[in-house]
Amino acid sequence: MSITAETAKQHANDPAVLCCRAEEGTVLEPANFEDPAIFPDLIDSGLLNIDGALKLGQVLNGSKLTKTVDSLTPITADIVDKYDADEVAEEEAPVAEAEEAPAAVAAPVAPAVAAAGTIKLHIGEGKNIDIELPAGLGGGVVAPAQAVATAAPAVAAAPVEEHTETVLREMTRKHYKINKVVLGDETKIEGDTLYVRKSAATEGAAEQKLVQSLELSLITPDNYHVYTETVMDIQPIATKEDSDMGLGEGVTKVLDGVVMVVTGVTEEGVQVGEFGSSEGYIDENMMWGRPGAVDKGEIMIVAHAVIDNLKNMERPGPIAVHTAVDHVVSEIREAMKRDLKDVTPSEEQTLKQTRHPGKKKVVIVKEIMGQGAMHDNFLFPNDPVGVLGAKPNVDLGNVPVMANPLEVLDGCIHALTCIGPASKEMSRHYWREPLVVEAVHDEDIDVVGVIFVGSPQANSDKFYVSRRLGQMVESMGVDGAFVTTEGFGNNHVDFTSHIEQIGKRGIPVVGFSFCAVQGALVTGNKYCDAMVDNNKSMSGIENEVLACNTLCTEDAIRGLAMLKAKMAGEEIKAPERSYNVNVKNNNVELIEKATGNKIDLVENEQSLPISEKRKEKYD
Repeated sequence: MSITAETAKQHANDPAVLCCRAEEGTVLEPANFEDPAIFPDLIDSGLLNIDGALKLGQVLNGSKLTKTVDSLTPITADIVDKYDADEVAEEEAPVAEAEEAPAAVAAPVAPAVAAAGTIKLHIGEGKNIDIELPAGLGGGVVAPAQAVATAAPAVAAAPVEEHTETVLREMTRKHYKINKVVLGDETKIEGDTLYVRKSAATEGAAEQKLVQSLELSLITPDNYHVYTETVMDIQPIATKEDSDMGLGEGVTKVLDGVVMVVTGVTEEGVQVGEFGSSEGYIDENMMWGRPGAVDKGEIMIVAHAVIDNLKNMERPGPIAVHTAVDHVVSEIREAMKRDLKDVTPSEEQTLKQTRHPGKKKVVIVKEIMGQGAMHDNFLFPNDPVGVLGAKPNVDLGNVPVMANPLEVLDGCIHALTCIGPASKEMSRHYWREPLVVEAVHDEDIDVVGVIFVGSPQANSDKFYVSRRLGQMVESMGVDGAFVTTEGFGNNHVDFTSHIEQIGKRGIPVVGFSFCAVQGALVTGNKYCDAMVDNNKSMSGIENEVLACNTLCTEDAIRGLAMLKAKMAGEEIKAPERSYNVNVKNNNVELIEKATGNKIDLVENEQSLPISEKRKEKYD
């Protein structure tokens, strides 16, 4: 594939290789050359040898072929009439080492950090522009193997505006600690004990034609070594104190120490899951403490559903399960409103959406599953992570929907998706979404909001939705954007399209996805040059350990550093070709050194007792 003048300039230091047959006497121009991004694969396959090849920058100054040569021929000194030995772009010291990319298709992470104090740049091509930027903008970026490594144009820093913090809205969470759960004949709360009516599950199932049964059980901290079927969702138990108040405002009552865990199979015993499932002993198949998972010390109310055969791969099946379970949770919510009315909370927390006028405006885009089948989500229920009042994003056409950060942290997403468990974002994940939490507390940026956009099945729908997203982001006048996605594969098509639609409007963007070894991007573009790889697994795969490879605080910190760097116009360095976790670790050390803050890294699946399923995988 021939390259453009812009691409040739970016790859001035890369080998010059013809993309097509060229005749003697041809004056070489960018259109004659192959994209250097694909060279590693060509070299590995034996189709290309670049020994002795001149650089692109050396032969794009009027060099003429002295003989006719075929495609994929490196330009060497003996087949051109002249070349400029001095015309090679000066290489700047890299801001950080990029993480390795899976074979020619993925785009992992490369955080980089500027030293403390001031960043000084000098551009000497006749203009002698000297630039000073606050060191706080240092972060780092990375280009995928198939993309062009581009650097945002450096511009002089604008005059610093006086920064006045503005609290746009706030919400209160009242926490009530539950130390004991009893399954009995009545749903109520007495002291620190939650009583749940077991027959509420039977009633919930009876209301759903596709649900054959729904049973409740408990898993308590004294014995986590309990077998469960695959986990479909983990949910906080919360309610609005005032039913007239919407999500993200007023008071939300929360039960601490207890969560709802939804599991499901068909009548034939097929797990309600797609790319893998997490059935087994739960202490061996879930990463404790992840944003979407269970914390050690918590009680699990397990709601196990059995649905009609073959309905696990159709939207009505998972929707019926979640609706039946919500019948149980709704009864608990009513008990919270009634029984906690005059009870002093164990903790009270105020959440604020704070704007920082004069700082770089940033929007967070979260791609959620919307392919249909078992890929759907409920948006904006009446109560946190509820069902009543919510709209499925598939029925909304997967078009972008704007939310404010407090709505996100108040349970505006009820996750129905049953994708690979390691990268699935549970309902609880959104309730504790690390990127939202870190971004809204970062005083160096001004978060304008969070956009949820579905991932349709058909490519035509994917690109339709992406164009709408690009236009929405453009109209906000933001200086930067994050784009996140869960899972991998089909949804990467629109994920990278979202990045392109935002990036081509001149807006720096950083993407978050599980990539590593197994989740390599299936497509890419030149705007996919700053990516955070959410992988935590030792082998870089979908290891079927619940929430292992989801976005965590450490990823959010790296992403914020990258976007600040990109908005400051820092260099983007292409990644290595293979995933290497040591690069991430080295870059984390750079961030720690520059900021003086320790970044706590989460554990991987090696910290868990090994399950029979993982034994089989590793063997």
